[in-house]
Amino acid sequence: MADIEAPFRVRQEGRGRLGLLRTAHGIVETPAFLPVGTQGSVKGLLPAEVRAAGAAMLLANTYHLWLRPGAERVAELGGLHRFMAWDGPILTDSGGFQVFSLADRSRVDDDGVTFRSHLDGSLRRLDPATAVAVQEALGSDVAMVLDQCVPYPCARDEAEAAVRRTVRWAEICRGAHRRGDQLLFAIVQGGVHADLRARCTDALVALGFPGYALGSLSVGEPLAEMRRVLEATVPLLPQDRPRYLMGVGSPDYLLEAVWSGIDLFDCVLPTRVARNGTALVLPAGLVASETGAAGTDLPEGRTGRLVVRNASYAADARPVDPTCGCPCCRDFTRAYLRHLFRSGEMLGPRLLSCHNLHTLHRFVAAIRASIASGELAAFREAFWQRAEPWAPSNR
Repeated sequence: MADIEAPFRVRQEGRGRLGLLRTAHGIVETPAFLPVGTQGSVKGLLPAEVRAAGAAMLLANTYHLWLRPGAERVAELGGLHRFMAWDGPILTDSGGFQVFSLADRSRVDDDGVTFRSHLDGSLRRLDPATAVAVQEALGSDVAMVLDQCVPYPCARDEAEAAVRRTVRWAEICRGAHRRGDQLLFAIVQGGVHADLRARCTDALVALGFPGYALGSLSVGEPLAEMRRVLEATVPLLPQDRPRYLMGVGSPDYLLEAVWSGIDLFDCVLPTRVARNGTALVLPAGLVASETGAAGTDLPEGRTGRLVVRNASYAADARPVDPTCGCPCCRDFTRAYLRHLFRSGEMLGPRLLSCHNLHTLHRFVAAIRASIASGELAAFREAFWQRAEPWAPSNR
């Protein structure tokens, strides 16, 4: 297990908490959002651009890097930080979610997962010890145990089997882990069944991990259902360990999770919707303006997004968000962005990806400030006065 001294310190506890996560590549202020670099790259962006958008820590995908270019190759080339030219902290998932998302190619048993590679159809085997070995070779700051993710909705017996396997695999991962400069987090499973979540949490906490994640959420369940699971499960986790909600990146789900006591998040949402021409836009007045301009006019009464492909922006000389100081909003108009997307120019997705990451990090920074000032409840109320929920699945 990792021997980094005091890896997490809670600075302020309550209905949302501030913390400091210490890693081998730096300290991360929490709550924090982790952009996803699936293949060792946040799609379309330079590391400096990701950093400038506000990111302190990234997530990379164990499954994809294991298959291509291979963990050994990454290790030979200096480890994942050197390979992707990112000098800050990196968290790697275990591959468990990809096993779930590629279920038609995989078969789960009590010892691991057998699957066909989506790249070449070759037969591969992922077990707990392999998941740890791959992440140790990659050299991430935080590694995740192998777990079994379940869908929503999910039969109770399926969720119960996933809990049993996840606990067993976590124990094997813990015994296999050797890197002293890498933290190993466990993952709580149990679907939407509060008693199964409690059973899984108790077993994992007894094993003494440096941090704990919640899996099998943001897989299609309504926001109210996710909130119910968090309210039942988070209080069972140790207060002095970071709490990580996997796969959540829309402002509404993220805010409700912070309200429930979560510290870390990751999601492809901000860059994925950017590639489809959608900009994240925050409700006017919720976050301090970086430009001195007034808040964004939100189309058709909606809050949260602006689709630059729409014909109504063909001659619109305004930035996506007048209050935003990112390169996209500082230098370019909605009309120009619409032109880029309609012309198939790669600059369009790049600019919106920069904007969306900047916007989400502004949002999280504002949440941290509201916790520090004791005003999180008021911040949350102001958000929900105008916000509309995103689709249930953020992944």
